[in-house]
Amino acid sequence: MGTNTQRFRTVEPFIWELSAQGRVGASVPEADVPEYPLPGEVPLRTDLPLPEVSELEVVRHFTRLSRLNYSVDTHMYPLGSCTMKYNPKVNDTAASLPGFSEAHPLLPEDLCQGSLELLYQLQTALERLSGFAAVSLQPAAGAHGELTGVLMIRAYHLDRGDTKRTRILIPDSAHGTNPASVSMAGFTAEQIPSDKRGNVDLTILRERCDETVAGLMITNPNTLGLFEENIEEVTAIVHQAGGLVYGDGANFNALLGYLKPADVGIDVMHFNLHKTFSTPHGGGGPGAGPVGVTARLEPYLPGPIVRAAGREAEQLEGWEAGLITQKRQGPQRNARDSRYTLFYPEKSIGRVKAFYGNFGVLVRAFAYILQMGSNGLRAVAEHAVLNANYLKHLIGKRYRIPYDRPCMHEFVVTGDVAPGIHTMDVAKRLLDYGFHPPTVYFPLIVKEALMIESTETESRQTLEAFAEALLQIAEEAASSPDLLHEAPHYTPVGRLDEVRAARDPILNRRQTEKLEGTR
Repeated sequence: MGTNTQRFRTVEPFIWELSAQGRVGASVPEADVPEYPLPGEVPLRTDLPLPEVSELEVVRHFTRLSRLNYSVDTHMYPLGSCTMKYNPKVNDTAASLPGFSEAHPLLPEDLCQGSLELLYQLQTALERLSGFAAVSLQPAAGAHGELTGVLMIRAYHLDRGDTKRTRILIPDSAHGTNPASVSMAGFTAEQIPSDKRGNVDLTILRERCDETVAGLMITNPNTLGLFEENIEEVTAIVHQAGGLVYGDGANFNALLGYLKPADVGIDVMHFNLHKTFSTPHGGGGPGAGPVGVTARLEPYLPGPIVRAAGREAEQLEGWEAGLITQKRQGPQRNARDSRYTLFYPEKSIGRVKAFYGNFGVLVRAFAYILQMGSNGLRAVAEHAVLNANYLKHLIGKRYRIPYDRPCMHEFVVTGDVAPGIHTMDVAKRLLDYGFHPPTVYFPLIVKEALMIESTETESRQTLEAFAEALLQIAEEAASSPDLLHEAPHYTPVGRLDEVRAARDPILNRRQTEKLEGTR
């Protein structure tokens, strides 16, 4: 128990302890009025030793003082496959502008040209980042984007009269919602195993690809946190069989600026705006899962989609290596020069969401893209990958790594660090150290899986504190296993019977009173 006495200093240091020279928590705009010296009689401090910290650390410090709830604004949230990262507050400010937040969704096009232009520019940005020919912003979440993509694959084959294609292949390292999306679209899902390096088994993929295969759904990087080393060969095998390839873009934050999915044979992919482009995640929504497609699927995109009529709409300047940078100055454009309108592609599968999708989320994503610029978006991938590999190195000496090769934005270890200890024991004990546990028991192909994503927004200090907690838990597992079996010890509620909770949920006070009366 002695190791726990230091957990608050390790996990929640004072803001002064986080200070490092050169860090900046706020950017002050240049003054637009003349500067004047203060009167001499005004008492001024000659020394004001304020900590030098980032905006993220400032937000966390003051939020901790006012709230005890666990959130991304208070602590690290290392949920593998979920990318629970910091959401810059300027995104919320942009989405709260009256012209956006108070616009009625039934406004005629002439009265919402600003909103339509934002949607058009966001579509263009996502196209440039991914290499796709067109993008629809309609889907409301990642799984919704999956279903939309599979429905487009279905429409493509049916339009060609190819009715025998009823199967969609899914690697066992793909996201868990893929099979459900396949079934909802009327296809049969068929699993493809991974090889010893965590890639798609090419031999089995070739065997399974025939004239009945409609396509493949692949997550890259996959849920093991590994880049598919044979991605071009995988897509070529499927295409040679007449199928299409759906890319689950949930992990696109690991590829920004380095790989355009369309360039390696992906035909359709959804973007998780809450994971890659820093819109809020969790709490049941809202979300956004736009889909991008190559030219042959463009006619089937869901609508409405925004296009520019009249003179081609002015593009944001500064595109470098396919990435968007903010336009800082330029001539004012007359509103009559270009007009934004809504349309449905020729063979559209129709509307999949009311109005224009979750508009406020789309505004936040566009604000993030503009704020980051080309260098910033590329740095997102760099730091996501660097942080994950650093954390994996720190804990790899005590936690087994089933696929031990350089990871991308996340990685998987196993929680059976001592005889009789399971991943759930480690996860519950982490609560005592002030950390939300990573994703447990997923992906299913790894026994006792502990799936960790540190994200690109965490500092080295936070990563090291998290690693220290995991290493101390491993020590406790060997010396005091009951400490883990009975965890958590310092939360308002102790360990729950999760199996019974699922089978016999208590949903209201009356059920609670009835249960108490039987004890």
